[in-house]
Amino acid sequence: MDDLKTISDRQLLRLSSEAAASPRLRKNLNIHRVPDDPIQRLFNAVEPGTYVRPHRHARPEGWELMLAVRGAFSIITFDENGTVLERIDLSASGGDMAVEIPPYTWHAVVALAPETVIFEVKLGPYRPVEDKDFAAWAPEEGEPETERFVAWYEVAKPGDRPPFPSTGKVK
Repeated sequence: MDDLKTISDRQLLRLSSEAAASPRLRKNLNIHRVPDDPIQRLFNAVEPGTYVRPHRHARPEGWELMLAVRGAFSIITFDENGTVLERIDLSASGGDMAVEIPPYTWHAVVALAPETVIFEVKLGPYRPVEDKDFAAWAPEEGEPETERFVAWYEVAKPGDRPPFPSTGKVK
């Protein structure tokens, strides 16, 4: 018989501290045992300034559920050319707290507060996002332009276009 898993506030604060100290400004704590688990469950600590490149999970079972456990974040959805379709602001302190993102939906996450922790659930097994499932109109992680993209995320609203032309190359 498996032992019950308990996640404490102390663990999540430590996870947030590790995220703040990491170059990517995020860190996850997997609850599922192995990448092949049929249901992926994880806490993801994200700090303001982290860059999540717009991506999609292009498979029929590619939905994701995200719940605000601490802090606040936004989910931004896009069309094929990067125009913002929707922005959902989520907060652990009230209002909207969770969102389920449908399969094939271009999306990104932006942290709005320090020590933000998201609980994510999605079907496994774990499959890294493939190159074709990252938005060509957004810079790759680690490129200097990502800072400008994150600043755009913070204020982007429906109808807004990305800060670069959608040519597949970032200027």
